[in-house]
This record gives sequence, C-alpha cells and structure tokens, in this order.
Amino acid sequence: MADIQGTYDDLFSAVPNGLAALLDEGDVGGSVAVLVDGEPVVDVWGGFADAGRTVPWTQDTITNVYSTTKTMTALCALILADRGQLDLDAQVARYWPEFAAQGKEKVLVRHLLSHTAGLPHWEGPVEELYDWQAATARLAAQPLLWEPGTAAGYHSLTQGFLVGEVLRRITGRTVGEFLAEEVTGPLGADFHIGLPAAHDHRVALTVPPPGRDEDYTAGAASPGPDATPASATALRVRDGNSVAWRRAQIPAASGFGNARSIALVQSALACGGAVGGVRLLSAAGAARATEEQFSGEDRVIGMTQRYGLGYGLFGTGFGWGGWGGSLVMIDPDARMVVAYATDQMREPAQDTRGLGLVMAAYDGLQGLRR
Repeated sequence: MADIQGTYDDLFSAVPNGLAALLDEGDVGGSVAVLVDGEPVVDVWGGFADAGRTVPWTQDTITNVYSTTKTMTALCALILADRGQLDLDAQVARYWPEFAAQGKEKVLVRHLLSHTAGLPHWEGPVEELYDWQAATARLAAQPLLWEPGTAAGYHSLTQGFLVGEVLRRITGRTVGEFLAEEVTGPLGADFHIGLPAAHDHRVALTVPPPGRDEDYTAGAASPGPDATPASATALRVRDGNSVAWRRAQIPAASGFGNARSIALVQSALACGGAVGGVRLLSAAGAARATEEQFSGEDRVIGMTQRYGLGYGLFGTGFGWGGWGGSLVMIDPDARMVVAYATDQMREPAQDTRGLGLVMAAYDGLQGLRR
C-alpha cells in the first residue's frame, strides 16, 4: 500500500486508506482533508509532486485545483454581500457600467454567481486570460446567449472574471488580493490566486490522464439537445502548467492550494460563518450560499445541475470540483468539509475519486456522532 503521511482520527481511517488505494491504482500524488466543527480529523497526503515520481508530495505541496477555485471567489462575493457592499439583486452595470453593452443591462450579480448570466464561453485567445483588463473588456463587449436568469450554462472560465471585476470595482482589489487580505491571511490558509514566484518550488504540476499528453484539453460532458453551440477556446494541460497561468488572476480556475487550505477556508460556511476563531461573515450570510438559483439541465455541461450562489448544490451539501479531480464538499448540517487536491488527472467520465473520499468521510462521521 502507498505510504500516506499526515494525521487522522482513527474513526476516519477509510479516508487515508482511500487515498492510498488511488495511489496504488497509479495516481501520482494528492492530499485529502476533512474538518468537522472547524477542526481537522483528516489531514493526509502521499505520492509524488512530479510526473517522473522523483519529488515526494509533502505537507506543503500545492497544486492547481482549477474550478475548485470558484468556491474561493464565491466566498469573497458572499463576504462583500454580507457586509452590505455588494447587492446580489443589483444590475452588474451598477458596479461595472461598461458591462451594459450589447443588451446586458438586465444581468444581475446573482446571475453571475449561478451560471445563468448567458456568457458561458471564453472566446478569446488563451494568452488574453493572463491580461485582466483585456479579458474583462472582451466580456463587457460580448452579447448574451440567452435571457439572463432563464437558463444555466456552466461559465467555466468566464465566471471568475465577471464576479472578479465586480469585486474589483467595489473594493479596488483583485480577487487574489481580497482573498489573501480578508480570508486566507487571517486564517493562515495556504491558498493563492495569482501565485508569487517564491512558491513555484512547491507546485505539483498537473499530470494528464494516462495515455494523454500536455495537449489534452478541458472538455465538458456530451451536451444535451438544448445545448448552446460551443465556440469556446480549448484550454490545454500545458496552459495550466505554464508560469503565465500561475501568475495570472483567473478566479474561476487558477487557484493553487492543497486539501488542508481548501477545507479550512470553506469550513467558515460549514460552521455558520466562522472558523479557527476568525469570523468571515454572519451565519445568515454563510447560509446564502445554498439559496437555489437554478435547477435543471445545464446547457453547457448537458446534465441536470442545481446552482446556489457560487456553489453547486448536492442534497443537503454544496461545493464544487475542478478539472482533473479536485473537489470540496461542504455540509452545514454535519458542520463538515471534505477537500481533495491532486496533480493526477483522469478522464472526467470515469473520475469518481472525490466522491469516494467524501463517502469515506461520511462513514467516519457516523462513528464520530455515535
């Protein structure tokens, strides 16, 4: 069995055993964390931080978690809403006047958070993602694909720029700056949007699925009959592994961290707005994440989805996952968060790793609550 490092409560031993099984199956490396009542009951890691399997994954290894980053951006928006600085029912153009172009004056802030705004596709060059002004100007000039709020289509790359520009107009800070100063800094959480060069040596680059190379691209599931025509720019593994990607603020997809940092930050929402003695928002503000905004078939993903304010809703829990397998699941009823970060991609249709680890955590929770 693969060597697993870290600590865990014996009741949750199925979680580290699950990670070991994934590594034994061929995964390169990863980390898993489970927090209950804001306290760690699992904080483990194992495997390697490089495709050549020469650099061990350590306690401080971080990796790109792609769309799990969206949960960090959403939390920043919920914090501002809780402070009364951001009105979720306001037109986006109230904060970002240029956004009203091409008939977008009816788009509300809540539409951005729930993938119902009608701007799902990034249609510019990949290089433009690294230029905040150019990226947001492109989106401000883009027409809608549907009447806002009437349909949902996963805004895989665009959501971060859309929400992020609203936050920047309000605070004068980028999402990465706001996150560092208001969230991860106070909590001591090792998560970054816009990664400084000083952290490069800790990064586990993404490893494509077996049999694939770095030209492997992000692709959604087979879209349904009502899907919108996709003209989106294809994102490759080599793009996500580039230095330019790490430095850029792409708040929907360029977050770097590990399971420990993700679980710690998102525990604020599992525990009524506070964790580790730090209150990020009120209990009512935390609960807003689960206010359902849409339920039905997602036009881009081609599957039924339920969206809250910045999070996917799953039964009594909520959270999201990223390209390549990373995931966070938040359960306020259980006051539990499960997070998984990995450098090893698998083909999306066959990837149930995160779900398996979440189920293993619930097994431990049952023992803890007895």
